Amino acid sequence: MKISYHLILLVLLGSLLIIMGLLTNGGIFNTRSLQGMAFQLPLLGLFSIAQMVPMISGGIDLSIISCANLVGILSAFVLSKRGDLFSIIASCLLGIALAGSIGILNGTLIAFMSIPPIIATLGTMLLFKGIALVITKGYIISGLAERFLVLGNGTLFGIPIPLLVFLGIVIISWFILNRTKYGVTIYMFGSNPVATKFSGIDVKKLVLLTYMFSSLIAGLAGLVMIARFNAAQAAYGESYLLLTVLTCVLGGVSPSGGKGGVLGVVIAVVILQIVSTGFNLLKLSSHLANALWGIILVGVIVTNRTLTLKKE
Repeated sequence: MKISYHLILLVLLGSLLIIMGLLTNGGIFNTRSLQGMAFQLPLLGLFSIAQMVPMISGGIDLSIISCANLVGILSAFVLSKRGDLFSIIASCLLGIALAGSIGILNGTLIAFMSIPPIIATLGTMLLFKGIALVITKGYIISGLAERFLVLGNGTLFGIPIPLLVFLGIVIISWFILNRTKYGVTIYMFGSNPVATKFSGIDVKKLVLLTYMFSSLIAGLAGLVMIARFNAAQAAYGESYLLLTVLTCVLGGVSPSGGKGGVLGVVIAVVILQIVSTGFNLLKLSSHLANALWGIILVGVIVTNRTLTLKKE
């Protein structure tokens, strides 16, 4: 009988909850810890969904954090000066429009210029970070409009708004990948780009839409991030970049494309958040956590590769 990878992840999640519960004397289950996780998890979750989509297509987007920071900085300039509802909505729409433009640039470089995704997005990552540093001169933009901060710190019926935003993106992403023509073709393209091209599908448009989708989610994450921190800066969230790759691979997304989905990534995000919170409660070094992430990533890749070779 074939065992679902999602079931394996759920067993791992349950095991971690038991282990961390014992190690922290139940501290990980108290209200403060659970509330902290509910506010922290959405950022990694949003960035991971943004990374998942291009990875399913067989690519990668290294510019998601730089995109988020640039969107955040642009919006923060408005939000630090004006706090009326119109300005808040306008700054958010302006930020999302910028994110879409970044996605179009990435998609154009990859689809029409035939530049490998890792090279194209590495270049745009450095470009956007450079622009952000020039604009801010390396300083932090703080003192954002109070009403906007609800996006990162508010609750609705006791549920953190960032978590609701993340769950909304999860549902939308699941629907797009599982119930639309685009979703079917992105898996086809990730599995076999040549066959997809010869089947009559406009692969250039597909790639363009993929990187637009990725950047739009990253842009939304950027807005949540500045609302959470009440500030914008060129280097915020850089530690998330490699974690998104780890989350996607742990969640069942194949680095070579064509495999993976939203549910696996969501479970992986929860697993990483539990480990991170547990480490904080146990007062363990963050360097140890980084080493653990590396071990997990290598272990998952080796395991997946071994299983693939056995099937072949």
